[in-house]
Amino acid sequence: MRFVAIIPARLASTRLARKALRQIAGKSMVARVYEAVAASKSVSEAVVATDAAEIMEHCRQHGIPARLTSTEHRSGTDRVHEVAASLAADVYINVQGDEPLTRPEHLDLLVSLMRQPGVEVGTLKTVCAAADIANPNAVKVVCDAAGRALYFSRSTIPFDRDRGGQPNPATSAAVAGGVPYFKHLGFYAYRKAALERFCSWPESPLERVERLEQLRFLENGMPIHVVETPFDTVGVDTEEDLQRVERIILGQQTR
Repeated sequence: MRFVAIIPARLASTRLARKALRQIAGKSMVARVYEAVAASKSVSEAVVATDAAEIMEHCRQHGIPARLTSTEHRSGTDRVHEVAASLAADVYINVQGDEPLTRPEHLDLLVSLMRQPGVEVGTLKTVCAAADIANPNAVKVVCDAAGRALYFSRSTIPFDRDRGGQPNPATSAAVAGGVPYFKHLGFYAYRKAALERFCSWPESPLERVERLEQLRFLENGMPIHVVETPFDTVGVDTEEDLQRVERIILGQQTR
C-alpha cells in the first residue's frame, strides 16, 4: 500500500497571523511539521499543500515539496482533496500544518491502523491532560468498545454527572468509574474513496455548530476508527500556544 502525507498550511490564519511561517526555536512551524512527517518510514511521500505563494517560496528554499492549491477551500481536508487528485496513493494522511509537535510515531500508528481491512477513516487520541479537560480548544472524543468514534466535542465529554461534570480530584485524567477523558489529535487518514465522499457532502449541522469537520463523517454514517497514542501535541492557534510549544521544544516545560 502507498501512504502519502499531505500537510495543509495557510498563511491567512485569523487568530495567529502568518503562523505557518512563524519561527519556533529557530525553525518555521511548517518546516518542523514536514521534518517530523518525512522522518516516518511508513510514509512514501510527504508534501505541503498551501494557498500562499510565500509559503511555496519558503518550502522551495528549504527543499520541502509543496503544491499550490486554491484560495477558496474552507478546510484543510478540501486542500488535501485537491492535491490527492494528482498524487496517487491508497491512503492519504492529513497532518495539520499547525501541529509542530508532530512525531513520526503519529504517522506510523495511523499507517498501522489503516492497514486493517475495512478501516476507511482513522485518527488519533491521547489521554487528556488535566489542563485540557475543560478547554474548548482541546477537542475531546468518546469511542465505542471497538474503537470507533461516537462523538467529538469541544465540551467535556463524557459528563460526570455525580461530580457535576468536574474531573475526579483523585486522578486528573479520569471520571468516576475510571472512564478516561481522551483528547482528539488533529491527524486523519482516509482511503481515497472516503476522502472523495467527504468532499462531496455538504457541511453538516453538527459540524457547523461545533466547528469540527470530522463530525461530517459521523453524521453521514461513516465510522471513524480511533487509536490511542502516548504522544500528546499542542495545536498552535494563538501566540500563547506558540510560546508554549517553544518552551516544550527547548525542554523548559512538559506538556
